[in-house]
Amino acid sequence: MEWLTIIKDAIEYMEQNLLTVTGPEEVAKHAYISTIYLQRGFQVLTGYTLGEYIRNRRLFEAGLKLTQTDEKVIDIALEYGYETPESFTKAFTRFHGTTPIEVRRDRSKMQLFLPFHVSIKIQGGSKMNYTVEKTEAFTLIGFERLFSLETSYKEIPDFWAEMYKIHAPNIFAGKGPKTEVEHAIMENYIGEFGVCIEDAPAPGKFRYMIAGPYQGGKVPQGMKLYTVPANMWAKFACVGTLPNAMQSVNTKIWSEWLPGNKEYDLAGKYNIEWYSADGDPDSTDYESAIWIPVIPKK
Repeated sequence: MEWLTIIKDAIEYMEQNLLTVTGPEEVAKHAYISTIYLQRGFQVLTGYTLGEYIRNRRLFEAGLKLTQTDEKVIDIALEYGYETPESFTKAFTRFHGTTPIEVRRDRSKMQLFLPFHVSIKIQGGSKMNYTVEKTEAFTLIGFERLFSLETSYKEIPDFWAEMYKIHAPNIFAGKGPKTEVEHAIMENYIGEFGVCIEDAPAPGKFRYMIAGPYQGGKVPQGMKLYTVPANMWAKFACVGTLPNAMQSVNTKIWSEWLPGNKEYDLAGKYNIEWYSADGDPDSTDYESAIWIPVIPKK
């Protein structure tokens, strides 16, 4: 299915099932696409996560019902997915900037949030630098944590900072590895890859690994292994200061490359960030890359 069609279909599904849709996983299942891919692409194109879109649309529609009916606030709260008037009022006030009672008195105080209509314009400009390559299965070793689809953009950079602060101060100070974990970091080039894996047991979550290519040997406590299946990858080169360079390329992938490409469809439920071991991530010529598994269009 074409990327633009997938996004439009996802929006249509959310609108048709606004009061019952449970979250991003349900929408992605309907659209036959990875939840991570749908969430990332939707957020790049619209500026909102899928969860934010659903919540905002419900709160807007709830505001309309307040102004158009005499239904009790508690009944409207239950209809739009809130278990108590207090939780509804809190969310409503955060979104509209005023209480349900005030909106009922004065409709002009409502915050508008109408259904999205997505239209993508393929623009000229710099050509994306990418290759399509096949790789055999390979195993990674690294640190792993569960993240929310809603908050991962903010939390993953903190995860990197935390792991390096805890496990790599000696390495950065040029003192050499002393512990099993420090040896594993050095021997397996941990930090070369950041990997999103959509197989978390909890809804709304995914696994993220700070990883490197596993060279064999003991896996220290607190570290995990993950085998990436054999794949065809679209590898997009990023050059420049992090995270700006990677964020810029990521935006172009979802807003320009995917809608415009006629050769490949997305495949798999994971993607990889590659970071060069050479150079300074704060440098304008630092090299990194985004790997996305693809299959030829039928």
